[in-house]
Amino acid sequence: LAQEASQEAARRKSIEKELEWVRQGTKGRQSKGKARLARFEELNSTEYQKRNETNELFIPPGPRLGDKVLEVSNLRKSYGDRLLIDDLSFSIPKGAIVGIIGPNGAGKSTLFRMISGQEQPDSGTITLGETVKLASVDQFRDSMDNSKTVWEEVSGGLDIMKIGNTEMPSRAYVGRFNFKGVDQGKRVGELSGGERGRLHLAKLLQVGGNMLLLDEPTNDLDIETLRALENALLEFPG
Repeated sequence: LAQEASQEAARRKSIEKELEWVRQGTKGRQSKGKARLARFEELNSTEYQKRNETNELFIPPGPRLGDKVLEVSNLRKSYGDRLLIDDLSFSIPKGAIVGIIGPNGAGKSTLFRMISGQEQPDSGTITLGETVKLASVDQFRDSMDNSKTVWEEVSGGLDIMKIGNTEMPSRAYVGRFNFKGVDQGKRVGELSGGERGRLHLAKLLQVGGNMLLLDEPTNDLDIETLRALENALLEFPG
């Protein structure tokens, strides 16, 4: 047991070291850099398999981010006579964790929809970096087909799914979001708010984005899923 603990500690230290290197950028890297990237992917694959055995959530890393992630300049948005956003400018670097706080109706979800391209600003610009692969969770969970089963909605009918850079049985993946046995046969339209939240997360996490937009992702989630999501986000390399 002591030897296993020592090996696990060494492996986690290696992951942290390689993750820090990945976050620093790619200037001057040739074959040696490619070898380190391959090592990082291998370590992450091992980490994913370990988490799969313990029912922990793991957000698969997407493509490596470049120096430019998101830049917003002089953004303005209104609905009729109601001005939501006026002359908003900011930039987000890689590795950042940003919280947007405000009362209901302040324009938080509208900003997310503009960043993801679902809505257009009245004026101003939103620029995503060339390496950005965006994954988003909206608070309304309205991007799901109510006629499909839980398993169909996530798996697309495939027995084996690609989760980031790893393949695994689709029913095992869906089960990690607390949809066990017959629950995977439920219709999406029959799910509770908390179940829809878990299902929406399951769809997002399989993609492997390197920039996450989470619009009130904890709505209606159970305590176990909340803790697992928090831990996964803290270790997310985007």
